[in-house]
Amino acid sequence: MTTERKTYSVPQAATILGIGKATAYEWARSGELPGVLKIGSRFLVSRRVLDSYVNGEQHNEAS
Repeated sequence: MTTERKTYSVPQAATILGIGKATAYEWARSGELPGVLKIGSRFLVSRRVLDSYVNGEQHNEAS
């Protein structure tokens, strides 16, 4: 059974968005990157929210 990840790392999100890793981290810190979850010192990006954002859908929630 294959389990699909529910989150992206910030570098993975950067690749999907076509932006640099430093910009993606800046956006994660500022709240500009949609679907960011901060767990300890680590940022994770909700796969569902980011995929919806890339597809032009709007979401107001982080999960």
